[in-house]
Amino acid sequence: MPYETSAIMLDRAKHTLEKIRDHIYLKVASLEVNAWRTKEPVPYEERTSGEPLALRSGDKWGDLWDCAWFRFVGSVPASAAGCKVVLLIDVNGELCLVDEDGAPFQGLTNINSEFDYSLGLPGKRVVDVADRAQGGEVVDLWADAGCNDLFGRYRSGTLKEADIAICREETRRLYYDYEVLLELAQQLPEASARRSRLLHKLYEASYVLERFDDGAVEAALELLRPELDKKGGDPDVTVSAVGHAHIDLAWLWPIRETIRKGARTFSTVLRNMEKYPDYVFGASQPQLYQWMKEHYPKLYGQIKDKIAEGRWEVQGAMWVEPDSNVSGGEALVRQILYGKRFFKQEFGEEVRVLWVPDIFGYSASLPQLLKKSGVDYVMTQKLSWSVYTDHPHHSFLWEGIDGTKVLTHLPPEDTYNSPAAPRSLAKIEREYMDSGVSDHALMLFGIGDGGGGPGEEHLERLERLRNLQSLVPVVQEPSIDFFRKLERELERFETWRGELYLEKHQGTLTSQGRNKWYNRKLEKALREVEFAASLAISCGAAPSVYPQAELETIWKEVLLYQFHDILPGSSIGRVYDESLERYAALYERAQKLTEEAYAAAAAAAGLKAGEAFVANSLPWERQEWVVWNDREYRVTVPSMSVTSLERAARDANTAEPTATESSLENEFVCVKLDSDGSIVSLYDKQIGRETVAAGERANVLTVYYDRGDAWDFDRNYRQAAAGTMTRESVAAYADGAKAVVEQRFRFGESTLTQKIVLHAGERVVRFETEADWRESEKMLRASFPVDVRADQVNCEIQFGNLQRQTHRNTRQDFAKDEICAHQYIDLSQPDYGVSLLNDSKYGYSALGHILDIHLLRSPSYPDPLADRAVHRFVYALYPHAGDYVAAQTYRKGYELNSPLTVFEAGESKAQQAAAALQHSFVGIDSPNVMLEAVKKAEDSDDLILRLYETSGMRAEATLSFGKGYAAIDEVDLMENNLATIGENTDTAKLSFAPFEIRTLRLKLLQ
Repeated sequence: MPYETSAIMLDRAKHTLEKIRDHIYLKVASLEVNAWRTKEPVPYEERTSGEPLALRSGDKWGDLWDCAWFRFVGSVPASAAGCKVVLLIDVNGELCLVDEDGAPFQGLTNINSEFDYSLGLPGKRVVDVADRAQGGEVVDLWADAGCNDLFGRYRSGTLKEADIAICREETRRLYYDYEVLLELAQQLPEASARRSRLLHKLYEASYVLERFDDGAVEAALELLRPELDKKGGDPDVTVSAVGHAHIDLAWLWPIRETIRKGARTFSTVLRNMEKYPDYVFGASQPQLYQWMKEHYPKLYGQIKDKIAEGRWEVQGAMWVEPDSNVSGGEALVRQILYGKRFFKQEFGEEVRVLWVPDIFGYSASLPQLLKKSGVDYVMTQKLSWSVYTDHPHHSFLWEGIDGTKVLTHLPPEDTYNSPAAPRSLAKIEREYMDSGVSDHALMLFGIGDGGGGPGEEHLERLERLRNLQSLVPVVQEPSIDFFRKLERELERFETWRGELYLEKHQGTLTSQGRNKWYNRKLEKALREVEFAASLAISCGAAPSVYPQAELETIWKEVLLYQFHDILPGSSIGRVYDESLERYAALYERAQKLTEEAYAAAAAAAGLKAGEAFVANSLPWERQEWVVWNDREYRVTVPSMSVTSLERAARDANTAEPTATESSLENEFVCVKLDSDGSIVSLYDKQIGRETVAAGERANVLTVYYDRGDAWDFDRNYRQAAAGTMTRESVAAYADGAKAVVEQRFRFGESTLTQKIVLHAGERVVRFETEADWRESEKMLRASFPVDVRADQVNCEIQFGNLQRQTHRNTRQDFAKDEICAHQYIDLSQPDYGVSLLNDSKYGYSALGHILDIHLLRSPSYPDPLADRAVHRFVYALYPHAGDYVAAQTYRKGYELNSPLTVFEAGESKAQQAAAALQHSFVGIDSPNVMLEAVKKAEDSDDLILRLYETSGMRAEATLSFGKGYAAIDEVDLMENNLATIGENTDTAKLSFAPFEIRTLRLKLLQ
């Protein structure tokens, strides 16, 4: 008699698995349910302050984002005596059970929550009551609910179930035995003897279970046990598994819901740790821990206990998991500084792994920042999302722009939401691209994005998969243990040099432009206030003038908004309504602190009360125009100084620029406009050459159809132009030292007013723009076809720059059509070049000789009103002799973003006039060395200076200070001393490798 076919056996096994699942729970009584509904969360002490509701299954309790405190009351019936008893609760939303103190106890998730079901089921609805009930046990539980699922979806807002049930423990155990063996069979080759044996055993068990009773369950368990007891041999790869719950700090839900997601997720972790002694869990983002500390102190204490036990791993090094494309360089340093300090101060943990599983690309500056902060490893998986090419490695050395290398691992399963199932291990073994040289791979298991974390199903599977025949073995352990093992194989790994570019989500370089504007402004404002307060200290003011605690508070909120779904523009509208309100308040406060700090510096330096002074926070002498009391002054200001306006003012000695409706001109450049408002000529009078490519037009404001979402737009958008903005009016005028052509454009319901500005004595042409953008599913770009030929475009990134191809020779070049840059992008040949500067934009394209800046876009998901608003921004064109290094383009970018400012001095406490004003805080004799930050040290009154080489060349620099210091030490980015450079000195000599960052500590003389 022939054997049954594999297809029939497999189909019957699948149906049997469903039957087993349906027999696990037997409902024996309903719970009495009451709820008190509110629009926003209220604390436990106010749990009955909302609208009262008495509920039965099927009753509606809320709309999207509504909140409620639920009370579940009941009694275990006598019929359940001797049985394991649980509660089955599902409110079609997220729920957090609390203990008698109102502290989070266990999180629950509706079973129909959105999730990638190929990775498992996200629902959590089971609450343990008694392993062996007596009957008559009273149930009286309170729970904090949100009327949303894990992904912010509305799921009817009704009570689905609230019941007391018997859990048939042996049936539950059989379910996971059967599931693991069935899935293992599905992963094996058709001709495998192991597969054939498994299918026959599962098929045989299915007939044993036809009469589904305790005896049949026991018989099926015994039948399958030998197959689960079979062990693997000597492995080629061992998988390290760590529980994980990726929690986006905002995305399809507001920040306030994230705080509750943290409580639900983390309390669930603690309950599962009580049941599964091998369970190791890890969580990143100190911001999330800080919220737990503030909102749920009892839960936070329990987390600390598990960290001390070694079962809970703190991960991530950074304050949040930030976007690393748009965030500024110093902001990334502060992410690490505040992140690592928090973990060290709170838990005594020195975190060595950068944990960024979901960010949208990886700046080539990161390796150096990490190594100089004591972070040796990187974990991510997002590169698996790339569209056109596959990253060639899962384990490799990542080399940054300065040559620093950091060991990097991409979990080969290509997810941070592993189901921890046989298919997980099979995929890791099958697809690990570096298995030929590595014995180790990482697996992150659990439900993530909206939190949730591992459920019982993950942990039950792992108990069965430790060393199961036909699969690679898996061990639960902290990720740092995995990386230490991986590091032993380091010499075998290949090196990837440069950025880790994600071939997807390029729209996030532009989406939600107002958020990006505020981010840039606040990064610069915080730099300014820190320098101003440090300058005040160096001029003799007391260290208390430095508002350290308030600055840390502001910084941490700015860092929060740099989270990888906030700053990139990929969250719901409410997130931006709230962040824009907070950004405005933070920016106003930072400006006020700057004014106060500069006033203190001026007073300490001896300026007269009420005297106007000019502040320059950049490390070179600047000659620019400033405005004070409606009058323009041409000033010369020493590097990093405050200087009286009277002393700084100089005769202009320049001809006034001229403007007509079709031209702008000064002594350096002549700009000619077409009748449509575009630029047909930008002639460099000093060099004697045309900048705009022959026969082409620059600054054409082109609108393209954009049917994408906040993350993505069509790579071939150039084939779908909707038109160009039409000029409605033009006016030309001279305004003191500047000439202006002001044009108003329209497209559909949108208008744009742009001032093209040319100052006397300057080569930079500014485009000061205000756009009332009302288009939907369209993008706005401005292009500049320049008469320059180069195969590479120079793009400023954090602490340096990166060259990218201007051709599309390869698939990888094709994929990198939209690129990120910070303050400038530049196209240069050896004798001439053109830089495109900006004050708040990050998305560009450089194709052939065309520089293109992405100004605005308006996707409809997840925010249907994204960027339909008034926007103000500046971009500028800087034609120059030589390449971008010779032209010091980086300085023009900083000058655009950190303009000279004029303040009024406060009451002076100095005994003599301002000798200090004859010198700057510091002067640097190397033109390619930038002083990025001056701040007070975290743990002393010392001053910290952060410098870097800007051009990709070696540099020798002498720093000349305006006063002497007791000691000058080199420190790392965590401000740990490395070496003494000088004592009782006012100078420091430094050598820089290309793009090297160096940080100094200045100890004040007593």
